[in-house]
Amino acid sequence: MQARGLGQFRLSRNPDKVIDCVYIAASPGDARYTRTCVASVRYFCGDIPIRLLVGGCLQRGLADELRKYWNVGVADLPRGDYGWGFVKLEPLFGPSGERFLVLDSDTVLTGQVIEIWNECPAPFLVDDEQQSEADTKRLYYDWEKVREIDQAARPPEFVFNSGQWFGTAGVLTRDNFAPWVEWTIPRATSPHGYFMNGEQGILNYVLNQKAIDGLRVDRSQIMRWPGHSMHGLDAETVSKWAAEPRVVHWAGMKRVRQRDMIGADLLAYFEKVYYQRLPSGGARRFFAGWRDALSQSLLGARVRIKLASGRLAARSASVSTKVTS
Repeated sequence: MQARGLGQFRLSRNPDKVIDCVYIAASPGDARYTRTCVASVRYFCGDIPIRLLVGGCLQRGLADELRKYWNVGVADLPRGDYGWGFVKLEPLFGPSGERFLVLDSDTVLTGQVIEIWNECPAPFLVDDEQQSEADTKRLYYDWEKVREIDQAARPPEFVFNSGQWFGTAGVLTRDNFAPWVEWTIPRATSPHGYFMNGEQGILNYVLNQKAIDGLRVDRSQIMRWPGHSMHGLDAETVSKWAAEPRVVHWAGMKRVRQRDMIGADLLAYFEKVYYQRLPSGGARRFFAGWRDALSQSLLGARVRIKLASGRLAARSASVSTKVTS
């Protein structure tokens, strides 16, 4: 299947509502996904500004490559390790009134998702996610526990994965997060253990509390998680602009070899689109895939060694306690 030419960005329903920027959270371990994400955004959204949210460092040469061949910039933020996901909060504090979409790197668009927001007058639009009470507490926050530190806490009206959401800068301030977020490098929530998964839990909490006070936060079907279904979102359908506009997000589903992943055909398609713009694109793609697989294997090995060391230290401490008791 040949990769189709890039799509042209168009707002067919309400041209007065224009999104200003797509922000993509990028990290050194997700360089391959960053490339496919960028290609999918350009495919369906044309020349819309794209900026990387860099919360640490990037793969060497990636920023220059994206700038030169894909007109992608880097958000003007202080450099440093922001901690897990916290760099995705920074667009909230950008130029007042800027309308944006935040994406994780391990996502691709399957259509003009941006047009979903053009039908919503709200300053925020999030995925209409359905979770059990237990999973809400595990993935986001336990409102009853949070109530120990904030008497205003109420049960959440909605929850959403923070790998894809629309927002407007200047509506929320750092002070809205300040009681629970330490704006240090790296960022951290306080007290520890009340808000889950990096910035995800605290962002859900603040938006829910503001919604109680009257802030409008609309919900719509935005995300498709491959673990549930990829029906209708295969590469052939997406390439023909015949698929539902969604953000496919491989949250928690990445593998060392992309071909082993659910929806691998979609990743492969946009990877082809990406490298069509680069000189010697076929060779570059081959070596980038090999480099990514090696990097993921080494990362997995380091994690396993760290876990094994932790278990060994715990057993040693247990034995030492028994001997001295």
